[in-house]
Amino acid sequence: MFLEERAQKFEYKLNDTDDQIIEYIVNNKKLVVTMSIQSLAASLYTVPNTITRLCKKLGYDGYSHLKNSLKEELHTELKGQDMVENSLYTTVQKTFDLMDMDKIKLVTRLLREAKNILFFGVGDSVIFCEMMVKNLKVAGKQSDYSIHPHEIRHGINRLKSGDILFLISLSGETPQVLEMAELGKMKSICVISLTHFYRNSLQKLADVNLYCHAPKKLLNGYNVTDKTSPMIVLRTLSEYFWKETCGCV
Repeated sequence: MFLEERAQKFEYKLNDTDDQIIEYIVNNKKLVVTMSIQSLAASLYTVPNTITRLCKKLGYDGYSHLKNSLKEELHTELKGQDMVENSLYTTVQKTFDLMDMDKIKLVTRLLREAKNILFFGVGDSVIFCEMMVKNLKVAGKQSDYSIHPHEIRHGINRLKSGDILFLISLSGETPQVLEMAELGKMKSICVISLTHFYRNSLQKLADVNLYCHAPKKLLNGYNVTDKTSPMIVLRTLSEYFWKETCGCV
């Protein structure tokens, strides 16, 4: 996973100083891979411990791990990213890399505590909503979904504080889904999103963001975006929910 991707994945853990350090590293990758942690700290008018803490926040073992990853990034950039992005292996691997177990645990807790849960998606995402309703039901947790926007609007209007609106849109730009997110925010309902990992409108509206690696792919005018990655995230969430609720996997 690239440094910029780690920064987005863990942005909820970062402060202003962290952001400044990341910006410097991103803009000076070739230089940073040659620098000691002391030299980098001096360049940024900070101390080595601050950089070490940032490395940990970003999921690196330490500064050496960060530098080795930067070297791999530079090598990948030389090879060309398209070749790497288009493999099924990369799709699956990047999705596993993107999964933040702290967020999976948080969403599990929110789902367990919520009295009412609504799932909503459009088109191909509907099957994931149906699957999640079933997966929660087998653990004794009732939830609902609908393919009709007017029914979801009615359902959202009945939600109260502590309830959940779970929205699935790989693009994060589906108009109907964004409309429901806006309505949920107006009602002060907790909005959870699952999108492809990039900056998008739904991610900005949601309270908790889950990510997968599912770049849009068209073939002869048809949307053939790989649906393996959202399935992996939702299956992982379901299994963790089952374990916490029923004590089984």
